Amino acid sequence: QVWVTDATGVLTAQGWLYLVAVLDVFSRRVVGWAMSPILDTPLALSALRMALNQRRPIGALIVHSDRGSQFASAAYRQLLAQHRLLASMSRKDNCYDNAFIESFWSSLKYELVYHQRFTTRAEARTAIFDYIETFYNRIRLHSSLAYLSPINFESQLN
Repeated sequence: QVWVTDATGVLTAQGWLYLVAVLDVFSRRVVGWAMSPILDTPLALSALRMALNQRRPIGALIVHSDRGSQFASAAYRQLLAQHRLLASMSRKDNCYDNAFIESFWSSLKYELVYHQRFTTRAEARTAIFDYIETFYNRIRLHSSLAYLSPINFESQLN
């Protein structure tokens, strides 16, 4: 089992809105996410806690990230250790090590963000919530999942 996580920013007229997402590599489902005007460790912790609450992983689970300070922080490493999760980090300056989450960011930006201008962070937050929870996880088809959505792919396994 592998989860990947990373952060990205979405520009609004009010300034940046940062998003941290946790993606299950097997099903491509976004299992945790959090948004804030500040990119910091608490934001990364919120996304990871959401993933843990949704999935309650049992057994070995690798959580892979880049070398961002929020993922390298003592608090983040402590939360991983408390849940017996194995930390993995990308090699320095190598975005290909985190290709699954980078692919998700590309989808989010090309299918949502680049098509509109967000006046407020609240407007962006609502649109991103809808994209992840309504479209990406439930409707968007993935060739790697036999052209199923992440949720449909998971439901066929159960």
